[in-house]
Amino acid sequence: METQEAIKFVRALADGLHPETGQPLPEDSVCRTHEAIKALNRSLAALTAQQQREQNRPMNAGRYWSQPEDAQVCEEVRKGMDFTEIAKTHNRTVPAIVARLVKLGKIVPEKPKSQPQTEITNQVA
Repeated sequence: METQEAIKFVRALADGLHPETGQPLPEDSVCRTHEAIKALNRSLAALTAQQQREQNRPMNAGRYWSQPEDAQVCEEVRKGMDFTEIAKTHNRTVPAIVARLVKLGKIVPEKPKSQPQTEITNQVA
């Protein structure tokens, strides 16, 4: 089931309607209880947020990397291009660019010092 279909289905239930027929659900339906309506509305909010993330993600997110693209990203890093610009150029996210450069051995994640966050050094191999 696609996200849009799920949103339509959950919205109908939250509105007290049968998702396929549009008819009102019986008064004693579990979907008409206060707690169920709250849960359905929270689910609806999560599905809507998921749909927005899917619509806003870069075109190449999750796609395979080609050798020419790898070479181009490496060249852009060597030239000192900002990771945000590299990500825009390749229709990918900044974390995807960083992860790819780490995988290619072009940058090395720093060891965490006192904070649990991993920082990335921009050292070209």
